[in-house]
Amino acid sequence: MNSITMLLNADELILSALKEDITSEDITTNSVMPEYKLGQVELIAKQEGIIAGLDVFKRVFELLDKNTTFEFYFKDGDKVKPKDLIGIVKGDIRVLLSGERTALNYLQRMSGIATYTKEVASLLEGTKTKLLDTRKTTPNMRIFEKYAVKVGGGNNHRYNLSDGILLKDNHIGAAGSITNAVKMAKEYAPFVRKIEIEVENLAMLKEALEAGADIVMLDNMSPEDMKKAVEMVKGKAQTECSGNVTRENIKRLTDIGVDFISSGALTHSAPILDLSLKNLHAI
Repeated sequence: MNSITMLLNADELILSALKEDITSEDITTNSVMPEYKLGQVELIAKQEGIIAGLDVFKRVFELLDKNTTFEFYFKDGDKVKPKDLIGIVKGDIRVLLSGERTALNYLQRMSGIATYTKEVASLLEGTKTKLLDTRKTTPNMRIFEKYAVKVGGGNNHRYNLSDGILLKDNHIGAAGSITNAVKMAKEYAPFVRKIEIEVENLAMLKEALEAGADIVMLDNMSPEDMKKAVEMVKGKAQTECSGNVTRENIKRLTDIGVDFISSGALTHSAPILDLSLKNLHAI
């Protein structure tokens, strides 16, 4: 997920967010600013973290008024600290007021995810293991949240259900067995698609390897069993471990030797980064 891909799909989602906040008019702004007046406002950091989503922040105001202008002193991926002036926005004061909350909602959320991801990814430095996100994203925010994970130094797992095959416990239950699930996936899916399957113990892993899975997800297994699992795999498939992985407990997994660690917490548990638009005035 890169910024171009994100922005190609962003306008409809941003407009929906704006319509959620402005159903007919911004009655507060229109009462104090009934006519056009040029102004500017400062984007200021109130907390240390990683910035992500400046193009989305910018696009919110541009969709309200294409003549809004921006001067940024940081870029996505940069670290900011409290009181840093991230940028200045100039335009119709009515637009600056009406777009403020939606623009900050995106930027704070995305920057929070990038910041949390950076902290977790740093704990894997020096290992071969890559950090992955999941589909545990906020509805209608996935494209923004997965982009933020990339900015923070993480990697994207499949984007959605059309993007890759991941046979989980209920798929296995529907198919009747691991062997049947993998067989049916191989028969249905294009040959260019890899098949990943979730296993919960070493017996399931053995069956998955014999069935020809390309990737095995070691789900909620103990670190000891995961080490045994990596030894069993011996290059026959790629390995991913998953199951309530957070910043606080990921260190227990760093020496297991899996190819990937996935963490839903990157998107569902990251706090926002505190940012603010301040010092609005006419120019």
